[in-house]
Amino acid sequence: MRASPPAARPPAGPEALRPAGPAPVDKETTAGILFGIGAYGLWGLLPLYFFVLHPAGAVEIVANRVVFSLVFCVLLITVTRSWRVLAAAFRNRTVIGPLSIAAALIAVNWLTYTYGVTTGQAVEASLGYFINPLVSVLLGVFVLKEKLRPLQWAAVGIGFIAVGVLTVSYGKLPWIALTLALSFGLYGFVKKRVGPRADALTSLTVETVVLAPLAGATMIVLAVSGAATLASNGAGHFWLLAASGVITAVPLLFFGASARRLPMTTIGLLQYFAPVLQFIVALVVFKETMTPDRWIGFGVVWLALLVLTLDMLWTARRNSVTRKLARAGVH
Repeated sequence: MRASPPAARPPAGPEALRPAGPAPVDKETTAGILFGIGAYGLWGLLPLYFFVLHPAGAVEIVANRVVFSLVFCVLLITVTRSWRVLAAAFRNRTVIGPLSIAAALIAVNWLTYTYGVTTGQAVEASLGYFINPLVSVLLGVFVLKEKLRPLQWAAVGIGFIAVGVLTVSYGKLPWIALTLALSFGLYGFVKKRVGPRADALTSLTVETVVLAPLAGATMIVLAVSGAATLASNGAGHFWLLAASGVITAVPLLFFGASARRLPMTTIGLLQYFAPVLQFIVALVVFKETMTPDRWIGFGVVWLALLVLTLDMLWTARRNSVTRKLARAGVH
């Protein structure tokens, strides 16, 4: 008669001391979602910040944003002792080249967005970030030579119809929205090419270093011509403009922390949080008008995003099932 196998022993060592509860991945996912909401929430509320900076114009706001972002990044680099990492990034042509292009793209994006918000066109500015996912899909087709799935083609087609409707509504091409969507879409594409070779802090520091000479020169020209408001509208206005460094860097760092913890599907859903908030702020706080034909145009855009989101969720679910079958050894 065969002896029965010995009872399994309880784990010894660190495993025995590990507390029961949710798996670490659950905590990481929760943290990632909170960081993502923090990043997109701050970006969504950014129009309120530009509103309180009046009478500063778009050019002055962006110039100060670059310079004070650099100051804040230098402080963070010093605190985190990351000077060697930053120096390595400047010596690496595969990092400094793309990030210089990214700097130019984000400068165009910041100028356009700030101009839109400060001239009573915040609704159209929010439209740019609603359109952005469709631009990312088109970049995949024309630059990466990717093949679109049927629902993606449908979303892109609906998006083109939306732009046509909004062009008729505005009486002109919605160039603010299109410039924002294209510049940010290309910015994301370039940053993706850099990949893990530069973290969020290093990337932002390099970009602001590239833009700082032009931004500093702009601040000097504005000051000499008497058009600058930085030092002429009281201490409160000065510190509000100086805070642009923190207000720029914090959501980017939050986004980096979120992206490391979450799958791209979740990030893709969270990104709609920012333009929705921007749209609400434009209507509720800035009291911008929405004519019926503009509501129709925005509705068509949201329909395109709904189709794109459904495709993204369906594809993620299918890939998840495929991975589970592969792990289980099912072919």
